[in-house]
Amino acid sequence: MTTVTTSSNPKVPLSERINIRMIVFASVVLLLIGTPVYIYLDSVLSGGIHHHGDIIEVDLKAMSNFPFDQQNGTINDIPKEFRDLDGKRVQVQGEIYAPDSASENIDHFDLVYSIAKCCFAGPPQIQHFVHSKVKDGGTVPYMNGLVQAVGILKVDVKHDEKTGKVSQVYAMQIESVKQL
Repeated sequence: MTTVTTSSNPKVPLSERINIRMIVFASVVLLLIGTPVYIYLDSVLSGGIHHHGDIIEVDLKAMSNFPFDQQNGTINDIPKEFRDLDGKRVQVQGEIYAPDSASENIDHFDLVYSIAKCCFAGPPQIQHFVHSKVKDGGTVPYMNGLVQAVGILKVDVKHDEKTGKVSQVYAMQIESVKQL
């Protein structure tokens, strides 16, 4: 009597084990996980600063996300990568905060990365605001929502003479603002 042994698990070629649904599923999962990981790593590794020819793109949230003594802060308390932006032409994205203006056109305002999401950890800090003034006495229209501003950034700690508190860390001479 001869016994024949048959394999119940024959080797199936790879081309028969993978189908289009598996490829689409894997692509979607990779996209959903990979995109946030890429954004986070890009922000951490670059510090939110990207050079594009004669203009430097700066992430306002990264630029303001550091501990700073609101009373006695000095220029040395600002991280070096942001101090090095002094006098440079930058592009930032944020929202216009102009509480002292009711006009459709404004000549000065503050830029913040987000009015609604700014300060979950407590009151707004002075480094969250970029005091902005339009170049050559011009004006720009007030815009709600996200804007892109281009101009010359000034990094300098100024103290209010009356209170002694820090009144400014960043200032910007605005060349252009456009709605995003």
